[in-house]
Amino acid sequence: MALGLLGLKVGMTQVFDEAGKMASVTVLELGPCPVLQVRTVDRDGYHAVQLGFKDKLRRKAIRAERGHVAGDFVSKRRKGMQDAGVAVPPKANCEPQRYIREFRLDAAPAETQVGNVLTADQIFKPGQAVDVIGTSKGRGFTGVMKRHNFQGLPAAHGAKKVHRSGGSISSHASNRGSGRPKKGHKAAGQYGNSQVTIRNLDVVRIDAVNHLLLVRGAVPGPNGGLVVVRPTNKKDQPDPEARKRSEAIAAKKKKK
Repeated sequence: MALGLLGLKVGMTQVFDEAGKMASVTVLELGPCPVLQVRTVDRDGYHAVQLGFKDKLRRKAIRAERGHVAGDFVSKRRKGMQDAGVAVPPKANCEPQRYIREFRLDAAPAETQVGNVLTADQIFKPGQAVDVIGTSKGRGFTGVMKRHNFQGLPAAHGAKKVHRSGGSISSHASNRGSGRPKKGHKAAGQYGNSQVTIRNLDVVRIDAVNHLLLVRGAVPGPNGGLVVVRPTNKKDQPDPEARKRSEAIAAKKKKK
């Protein structure tokens, strides 16, 4: 997994390039993210970088959250570790963070020292392909027609109060003998409020002053929702020249 950043979804808008071509983009408030911890194989068994996002009021933070970021925090556990000769990991000495996430890495980069603050222009660049992870909007307990786009039963006079039902869930010949439906049967239930990853989105523009990242296309979740942005792990990425050729062919077909 590549190093990414945490942010909030601001909303959607449109921008124009030098050629006057319009692009629908999603504005993300990305960072700044302080480095809270650096996991190592010797101490933790794996490599990772722990980032925080958005300061949290101290009066709303519990002691564990304050001690996680403060180097001069006084606690019985920390005093016991010092008396036993156990080295206390370095702290970022920042405000308690509202959101904390870890990024698994093969090895920690040089810029990910505890206390450093990472910004969008340090991690990403325009034209780069990224993956955006968010939580989709929750729609509660819904039926099969809204959740899975079922057609529903006949709406004739002979059908009574079954127009939006899911139909039979009985066994078929393929699993005869078990007496139960197959796993994965589509039915009514919780719709939304789940983690969704949108892959291979292009970075259109970066506003380093306001910590904004503009990506082409839509991003899951409501405005103000937490998102995680990382370089894409999609293997079959088209090169820029192939993308330009495909866009030119599509433009010619549209003119015809």
